Amino acid sequence: MSARIHGPVVIVGAGQAAAQAITSLRAEGFSGDIVLFGDEPYLPYQRPPLSKAYLGDELSEERLELKAPKFYDDSAVEVHLNTRVTRLLPAEHQVELADGSRHAYGALLIATGTRARALPVPGAELAGVYSIRSIDDVKAFRAAAVPGAKLVIIGGGYIGLEVAAKARKLGLEVTLVEGQPRVLARVACATISDFARALHEGHGVTLLTGMGVARLTGSDRVSRVELADGRVLPADLVLSAVGAVPNAELAQAAGLALDNGVKVDAATRTSAPDVYAVGDVASFPSALYGRRVRLESVQNAIDQAKAAAKAITGANVVYDPIPWFWSDQYDVKLQIAGLLDGFTRTECDGDVAAARFCVRYFHGERLIAVCSVNDPKSHMLARRALAAPEPQPAPSPG
Repeated sequence: MSARIHGPVVIVGAGQAAAQAITSLRAEGFSGDIVLFGDEPYLPYQRPPLSKAYLGDELSEERLELKAPKFYDDSAVEVHLNTRVTRLLPAEHQVELADGSRHAYGALLIATGTRARALPVPGAELAGVYSIRSIDDVKAFRAAAVPGAKLVIIGGGYIGLEVAAKARKLGLEVTLVEGQPRVLARVACATISDFARALHEGHGVTLLTGMGVARLTGSDRVSRVELADGRVLPADLVLSAVGAVPNAELAQAAGLALDNGVKVDAATRTSAPDVYAVGDVASFPSALYGRRVRLESVQNAIDQAKAAAKAITGANVVYDPIPWFWSDQYDVKLQIAGLLDGFTRTECDGDVAAARFCVRYFHGERLIAVCSVNDPKSHMLARRALAAPEPQPAPSPG
């Protein structure tokens, strides 16, 4: 099937999706050249542990690697690290690097992921203000995260809460500021938010919700966080955890269609011939949810890369997954199946006080998502129920 590709497969971006694409291309029988460009000095590595086990120094850098170096040799991949692609040239079937050199492709796979959203307050550029999206980000943050240091986290989503949990374990004093009325407001119902609040306050985190940040101040580095109500928080370091944006600038400059990221069809094809996009950067049509979706998750990076490899090698592909995610905080594992936006009611089963329960989200009578807390059985049942042709309420795990 790979005979239809006239030239190498070039992959721009060296993350989870890229590693999976290489594996899947070879599994699909593609025997041509594969060229990988990554702008970091590291081979593709896991990103979810950055705010969890790697930040907590419980996982080595080597164990973050998705594949050992030998895998890329055995797979005959031409790897270029610390290399920035500056232009995509679809009309010429080429990419251009920062040094001006060009590389031809038969098929191009865009897997550029996301970057941390800029913190939109004065003083965000000060030293001592961090985000966590890469190994180097964690190294810099961890060097400053000495026991007793005062950490202010701006943003009460999953990344902010995960870092709060690890920072407490490292002995930092942690204050988390969230502009919404509750933590996880955009991604969970009040039951989960209230549980998360109690969990973190029980571990000594100060949570300030419904509160904006006016500015960060300091001389050589950040030392204070000024809140919208005039209060001032002392800060030895600040973590910005206000979300991520897709790295779609290369695609945009090349004239590819965008829609909350690089717009692809159900076969991962972009608007340019022989150009595909996968992972956090790509938005795709979901028949299941009746709209276009962009997912920032390991599951999506892996499964969409598999779909792209099939499409590149000539197979018919319709990618429409059941999304799932997870978050580790202290001794609690949250697992989410489906997308809950648009829910009209919820049902809760289990024991919230004992930290073992699940919340089911419905749009009318249709189950659209389930969040499980220390309840892996309900998570697996939910994924099965959501995958059914007409999703039904997940059976109670009993």
